[in-house]
This record gives sequence, structure tokens and C-alpha cells, in this order.
Amino acid sequence: MSIIVSMGRGGTGKTSFVALMTKYLTEMGATPILLIDADPDQSLGDFLGVDLDAEGKKTISELLVETFLESGGTTVGVPPWERIEGKIWESSLCEGESFDLIAIGPKWIEGCYCLPNAALKRAIERLTKPYRNVIVDSPAGLEHLNRRITSTVDIIFDIIDPSKKALDHVKRAYRIVNEVKIEFRKFYVVGGYRFPEPLEQLVKERTGLEYLGKIALDRTVEEYTLSGRSLLEIPESSPAYQSVKEIVDRAGIL
Repeated sequence: MSIIVSMGRGGTGKTSFVALMTKYLTEMGATPILLIDADPDQSLGDFLGVDLDAEGKKTISELLVETFLESGGTTVGVPPWERIEGKIWESSLCEGESFDLIAIGPKWIEGCYCLPNAALKRAIERLTKPYRNVIVDSPAGLEHLNRRITSTVDIIFDIIDPSKKALDHVKRAYRIVNEVKIEFRKFYVVGGYRFPEPLEQLVKERTGLEYLGKIALDRTVEEYTLSGRSLLEIPESSPAYQSVKEIVDRAGIL
């Protein structure tokens, strides 16, 4: 099993990157796949043609509130992760032919949320075991890293735009991942669709990390997302799709 995390500042294209990577891995038979939408905006489902509300699925945040707040804490003799794990399988996991999808939702409780966070982490560790690939679409910013939803990651992709803030984001993210002791095998930088090729060498010089290429600018992706069409249906000739395939191959996921 490989655990893959896509992160970056808002608007860099990390969610479309996850959707196109899912399309490629599915076509290559690298299934089953578990997709974890960790972004409070919960847009990954839209990019994949999956309506969680229509499917009657709740976010994990909603389940945590119901389980640990509204239901009055833990149940005697039942570990907290077992309480939430069963509810995730039943009420949060949206199952498909080649991939399953769950959405974490926003922060679920004011103040300290150590117990639900620990329960979520343990439950996800158990939930991911049946899958060949687990892909996490992270929210913008860096605070989510402190949640340590998973403590072991195979590949981290940081999607960047052409700005000093983006390069600073990469360096901070790399430092935080090490500080909070998230184990990872590879940390790659990927240029978003607005990133100019002449600046590619600058990425390695400024960050010291490997740059795998950029997501090609593609009006078809814009048309699909604006019209609500699934990126899984995008044609093989799509420049963005072809560029994501090359990036995935360079990362050695398959």
C-alpha cells in the first residue's frame, strides 16, 4: 500500500492533480484506491463526479461530533477508535467501482480535540489496510500537518504557484513534516498550471527538493470543473492529464 499526500497553497491545482492522478491509477489497475478529502471545502467529490450529500454520506467531522460530544463521550469497554471506525464504514465511506471516498470536513470541536483526533488517526490506520493506494487531498496552509492524521506517508507532492510565498511554503512544510515526525519516503515539488518552466531550476536551488515537472495549462480542465463534469471523463489527449501521468511515472508510484 502507498499513502500519497497532495498539498499546497490555495488555487495551485492540487485537487485537480489528485483527480487526474486517480484517473491514471484507475486506468493502470492500481486499485482499490481510498481518497481522503481533508480540505474543508470538500471539492474533491465535485472533481470526480461524486455527490456525498446525495449519497447520504456525512463528513468524519460530523461523526466525531455525534460520537464524542452529542452522545456523551466514550462507551465503557469500547475503545474510541472502534466507535468511530464502524460509523465511518457505515456513514462516511462512499464506495465506488475503482475508488472509495471519504471527507474529513472542518475542525470538529473548539479548544482541545485530542481524543477525537487520536480516534480518527487510529481508525484511518485500520481503514486504509484493504487499499492499494491511499491519496489525501490536503487543505491549503500548513496547520493540517499538526493533526498527523497519518504518521507514515510514502510520497508528498507540494503543488506550487510562481511566488516567493509558494517556495517559502515548501520549505516550511518540509520542516514541519520533520518536526512533527511524519515519516515519509519522498517529498516532491510540482509546478501548478501557472508555474513558468524557466523558473524550474530555481525550485531546487531554493528548496533543495526534487522538482518533478508542472501540470500543463489546460482549458479542458477549466471547462469540466466549471460545468461540474468529472475529470475522470477528460479525454486522453488532455495536456493536463498527460502531464500528470508523466509526474506520477517519475514519482515511481506504479
